[in-house]
Amino acid sequence: MKIGLTYDLRSDYLAMGYSREETAEFDREETILAIESALQGMGHVTDRIGNAWRLTERLVRGDRWDIVFNICEGLYGIAREAQVPAILDLYRIPYTFSDPVVMGLTLHKGMTKHVVRGHGLPTPDFMVVESSGDAEKIHFAPPYFVKPVAEGTGKGISSQSIVHQKEQLAGICGKLINAFHQPVLVEKYLSGREFTTGIVGTGREARVLGTMEVILLPNAEKGVYSYDNKDQYEDRVEYHLVTAEDPSVRAAEAAALGAWRALGCRDGGRTDLRCDNAGNPYFLEVNPLAGLHPVHSDLPILCGHLCVPYDALIQNILISALLRIPVEENLQDKQA
Repeated sequence: MKIGLTYDLRSDYLAMGYSREETAEFDREETILAIESALQGMGHVTDRIGNAWRLTERLVRGDRWDIVFNICEGLYGIAREAQVPAILDLYRIPYTFSDPVVMGLTLHKGMTKHVVRGHGLPTPDFMVVESSGDAEKIHFAPPYFVKPVAEGTGKGISSQSIVHQKEQLAGICGKLINAFHQPVLVEKYLSGREFTTGIVGTGREARVLGTMEVILLPNAEKGVYSYDNKDQYEDRVEYHLVTAEDPSVRAAEAAALGAWRALGCRDGGRTDLRCDNAGNPYFLEVNPLAGLHPVHSDLPILCGHLCVPYDALIQNILISALLRIPVEENLQDKQA
C-alpha cells in the first residue's frame, strides 16, 4: 500500500519563529523516521506529506494515498486536531486515529468530561471558566487544579496549577486565559497516584495495553505532571509498570477503556487518570493522538516496559485503521 504521512515537524515551526512552548506538541524528525521505518518494514511505500497546508496542496495537485498515517496536531483553534481528518474525510481518504468529531471533542477537556460523566464514569468535579469572574461560581471546595481547556503536553501546567484557596482562583484563571487565549478547566485536585493507560483498537475491539504509574522524583515540580516535568522527564520522572493485580490499577484500566469507547476514540492512544487519597481512580483526560516518539513519548515508553516493540505498536494502530477501509469502499460502491 501507499501510505501518506501527515505531521507537524517542530523544527519547521521553530524556524518560523514560534516558541518552544508553542511547538511543544509537534514532532521531531526522529518520530517521522521511526514511523516511516516501521511502515516500510511491513512492506508499505511511504510518502511524506507534512502539515495540513502541504496536504491541501498535494490534494489539489491530484495526489492520493491508500491510507494516511496522521499525527498532525494542528496550530490554531480548539478543534485544530480535527483539521486533517476533516480534509481527508472530504476527499474520502482513509486515515489512522480518530475522526474530526472525536478530535474536536477530546481536545476540549471540559466537553470530554461531560461525556465521560454522562456515561457514569468517575471524573473529578469540574467547571470550565471563561473569564476570571466566573471563578466565583465554582461550587465545589478546594484544593483545585487549573489548566488550559485545550492544550496538551502539560502546557500551562505548573506547581501554581494547584490552588488551595478559592480567593486565589480568579487571579490564576485570569493569567492562564490571557496567556493561552482560551478558557481554563478548574477541577477538584486529587493528591493520589497518577496513571497513564495505553489502549489500542476501536470500539469493542479496543483493549488495554497496560498502565504506567507516573512517579515524580524529588527534584520535580511537586504534585503535578507539568510541562517542565515532562520536558525534563529523564531527571524528574520515573515510570513504573503496574498491573491489574492492584485494585486501583484494575479500576483505572476499566475506567480508561470505558472512556475510550464512550468517546469513540480509534486505533490507539492514552488515557490519564489520578486517584484520591483512598486509591479510587478518576478520569482526567484522553489523548487520541498520543505522541509516538520512540524514546520520549509516554505510549512507546509504556510499550517498552511491556516488551512490545515500537514496530508492533505502529502495526497494531495501522491494522485497526485498515479495518474501516472495506466499509468505506462499500459505501462508495453504493453511491456510484
